[in-house]
Amino acid sequence: MAHTTAWCRAMALLAAVLWAGGSADRATARDVAVAVAANFTAPAGEIAAAFERATGDHAVLSFGATGQIYEQIVKGAPFDVFLSADAERPRRLVAEGRAAPGAPVAYAFGKLVLYSTQPGLVDGQGAVLARGSFAHLAIADPAVAPYGAAAVDVLQRRGVYEAVAPRLVRGASIGQAYTFVSTGAADLGFVALSQVIDTPGGSRWIPPQTDYAPIEQDAVVTAAGRDNPAAARFLGFLRSPAARAIIRRYGYGIK
Repeated sequence: MAHTTAWCRAMALLAAVLWAGGSADRATARDVAVAVAANFTAPAGEIAAAFERATGDHAVLSFGATGQIYEQIVKGAPFDVFLSADAERPRRLVAEGRAAPGAPVAYAFGKLVLYSTQPGLVDGQGAVLARGSFAHLAIADPAVAPYGAAAVDVLQRRGVYEAVAPRLVRGASIGQAYTFVSTGAADLGFVALSQVIDTPGGSRWIPPQTDYAPIEQDAVVTAAGRDNPAAARFLGFLRSPAARAIIRRYGYGIK
């Protein structure tokens, strides 16, 4: 009996120590402001929730076109972490001293899809682009959105860019391009695969990766986030098995 009582007391003491350690971690939890490229909206929400469960830190997400977010950071926007839709702009921020030193993290490789809510409009080879049997084709603005630049690559590679140019509708981001298609404002459009991977119906074509430059999506801690320990924790969490499983589920490639 005495042995059992001593064992119970020891277990209670161990539980108290573990609880105190956990409480201390939660007590130092921080908010982290994360700017996210629009294509990554859905997975970022799930990753932020998993990050909070794992660390107690709270990720405050903002979404937009990669080029627009970059310009906001250059002008002093207080984002701690930048999840870009390309590799160029995070590397540029590092070179300009506007991000923490070191190489950005490649957290995903994006995939483009030609999508329509209309069944049968988009065929399995993308021949609809040459047929021209549509009034409007939505893409993201290629000047600020890497997915828009990829869409232009595909159109040029297929030799149809000049023919379809008068019917292009440019969204400020890939999110707006998707809205044009999903609401019927455009018959079809080039969007991120992640935006429609769970959407039933409609019609779609996934261009071969050889039709456009790889969409390497890099993340970086900004200069504003260097003194926020939650920023480094979020960047590290992007490489965790939990985050990588979410990223894969949305159709992205990863290293």
